[in-house]
Amino acid sequence: MIEKSYSLANGTLATQQIGNPHPTATTVVFIHGWLDNAASFNQIMKQVAQSSPNAHLVAIDLFGHGFSSHKLGSYYPFHDYIDDLYQLVVKLSPNRLVLVGHSLGALIASCYSAAFPEKVSGLIQIEGHGPLSEAPQETVSRLRDGVLSRLRQRRKPSRPLASLEDAIKLRAHANQIDAELIAPIVERGIVERGTVDQGIVECENSWQWRCDPNLKCDSLYRMSQAHAEAIMAAIECPQLVILGSHGFRYLQHNRYKSEHSPPQIEMVPGGHHCHLESPELVSELILGVVNKI
Repeated sequence: MIEKSYSLANGTLATQQIGNPHPTATTVVFIHGWLDNAASFNQIMKQVAQSSPNAHLVAIDLFGHGFSSHKLGSYYPFHDYIDDLYQLVVKLSPNRLVLVGHSLGALIASCYSAAFPEKVSGLIQIEGHGPLSEAPQETVSRLRDGVLSRLRQRRKPSRPLASLEDAIKLRAHANQIDAELIAPIVERGIVERGTVDQGIVECENSWQWRCDPNLKCDSLYRMSQAHAEAIMAAIECPQLVILGSHGFRYLQHNRYKSEHSPPQIEMVPGGHHCHLESPELVSELILGVVNKI
């Protein structure tokens, strides 16, 4: 696994990569979920690479996550991620592109595939299926709640964690997943602070999340169902949707119709992070799409 960063218009985007674009015709880009990072795909990438030694695999840290830059004063509106991905893909390789997204990453990958169908040869969504949408009458309350969430975040004090182990336990509980499975994401998403002399005693070492606190603010806007349907109908490449048997229930219904390429739906054991719980099955499904392209 190689660490490689790219300078984009709004900062530096970090990636983890296996292989390089030259001996292959396809580049697979993995996009993680909200408050996760590139380590979300460590096991998947290793298993795909074992079966496909010439593969070029790239997992990114979205801005505000992992080792990537924080956007100064930004609250990370969803559509900006599409622009970030567009800038990155131009620098990655001229190869055919397969996008693999988990949760938020699936939303980003689906919208990018719709907007730039000529650039995407395959789309795989894990515990995600198209952009989030809601009824138009929710627009005003979402705007109000989003602004107030920013106020709460600005007032919220920073609470350091006592240890890496505490951070792993916290995330494992929040995501209802075994600690050892979520540990790589936590380890990439946390940083240790040194001792601080307060004039009386030295504070014990503490740990802080790397992610930008502004990521936790509510969105000010969400598209309507009609908008989301138009986006999904514009996707032209082969699509695969991978769902956890105990994942988000609303995803277990085919929410969108595609004029060009109806999605293949596959269920694997696990919850919302099913790719961590069933990496062998998910890797096989991903390879099935890549090998067909």
